[in-house]
Amino acid sequence: MPVTDETDLRQRVAAQRQWYHTLDLAPGVVTPGWFDLRELPARLPIPSDLSGQRCLDIGTFDGFWAYELERRGASEVVAIDLLDRHAWDWPVNSPPAVVQAFAERKGEGVGFDIASEALGSSVKRREMSVYDLDPADVGRFDFVYFGSLLLHLQNPVKALEAVRSVCRGQMLSVDAVDVGLTLLHPRRPLAQLDGLGHPWWWKPNVAAHIRMVRSGGFEMVGSPTRFLMPAGPGQTRERITVAKLRSRFARNAIFRSWKGDPHCAVLARPV
Repeated sequence: MPVTDETDLRQRVAAQRQWYHTLDLAPGVVTPGWFDLRELPARLPIPSDLSGQRCLDIGTFDGFWAYELERRGASEVVAIDLLDRHAWDWPVNSPPAVVQAFAERKGEGVGFDIASEALGSSVKRREMSVYDLDPADVGRFDFVYFGSLLLHLQNPVKALEAVRSVCRGQMLSVDAVDVGLTLLHPRRPLAQLDGLGHPWWWKPNVAAHIRMVRSGGFEMVGSPTRFLMPAGPGQTRERITVAKLRSRFARNAIFRSWKGDPHCAVLARPV
């Protein structure tokens, strides 16, 4: 059953250093997430009725998508994430201070715990890497949500191969895309490589996102869905200045904070 002590819940939400997801935990109790995804489920190709299905949420963080799959009637939802910062895909040149800063932002999974208790959720969270998904360990799933993680992986295709090994139904791959590369090369798979100092590796155009999914052993179901991932109340709007407008990086940051982060959703099934 959901938590009913609203005062205690408000205090626990306020005490959490940072929330990644904006979550409605109780009437009038909303987490100040970095992103506010609450309008997205209706726009993405997720089955409205998941009754009797086993579902997997990869890179769950505060659990928004895991709870959404549960809300749609899934018989079981498993959510995986990595809390151990040393197990992330860090470039070798990453400064220890940056590693520590990202670890503090991620926290110890307290946000997920608070939300799970408040919502009376039965989602099962496991700490494990997407690379380690094995049907002998976790079984197989009818629906897999794989969101906003490919850009953080050194080897996204290897990760998708692991996902394929545990997917017996459909997978929804949702990730950030490069708008410029998409507009300039709508059919040619291209991606920007970062990999310097922080766990951001690849930002593909839409064609490359699709190619990654296909290379991982999936085939498309329908057409990709492009959308802007809205900033949440926990994300400060970038101040617009002439100096920032001269920088491509700063312009992109301004756009993301005011309009949203360009993403693409690809629904697929194992070949």
